[in-house]
Amino acid sequence: MEPSSLGRRSKQVRAKKRIEQLKGFYIHLAVFVIVNIMVITGAVVGNMGNGESFVEAFFNFGTFSTFFFWGIGVVFHGAKVFSYNPFFSKAWEERQIQKYMDADKNEMKKYL
Repeated sequence: MEPSSLGRRSKQVRAKKRIEQLKGFYIHLAVFVIVNIMVITGAVVGNMGNGESFVEAFFNFGTFSTFFFWGIGVVFHGAKVFSYNPFFSKAWEERQIQKYMDADKNEMKKYL
């Protein structure tokens, strides 16, 4: 194989992996929305059947608990897929690399 075809193949593999990650996230998001609509509807109807008003049934923590906790997972999944990390950004990584390179350089100066 030619070197250019190896690079193209590598890019193709990375692109395919990225598409699979995006597809997985969008499927996760779609299932999240569909299941939570059914869960919330069932909870509201069930609570109203037990004598609660619509407002009482709708604004009940139990009604939204699945949505809330599963939603946390969806947010983290999306953050991973879209490479969002507010704590360990590329700038943070570069600062850490530079810090360790400077420390290594200073350590080497001790022996020169």
